[in-house]
Amino acid sequence: MSTKESTDIIIRPVSSESALERLEKENKLTFIVSQKANKVAIKTAVEKLYSVKVKSVNTSIGTTGEKKAVVALEKESSATELATKIGLL
Repeated sequence: MSTKESTDIIIRPVSSESALERLEKENKLTFIVSQKANKVAIKTAVEKLYSVKVKSVNTSIGTTGEKKAVVALEKESSATELATKIGLL
């Protein structure tokens, strides 16, 4: 997967109150992703773009029609550090 494909999958990070709480307490990041992306593609894109290890991915489609992915990182990867790096915090 190329970087171009990865940036097509990951649209933007979510900075809501609940997403930031998950970030701090559960080592999870939340992203808005492409409707066509599956969990494996999202995992690969996050790992390639941000050089972290992904533990799991959960997806849902909200009432606005946007697909949201909650990405749990492995213990050796810090979600807080990544959020700071991408400008979320």
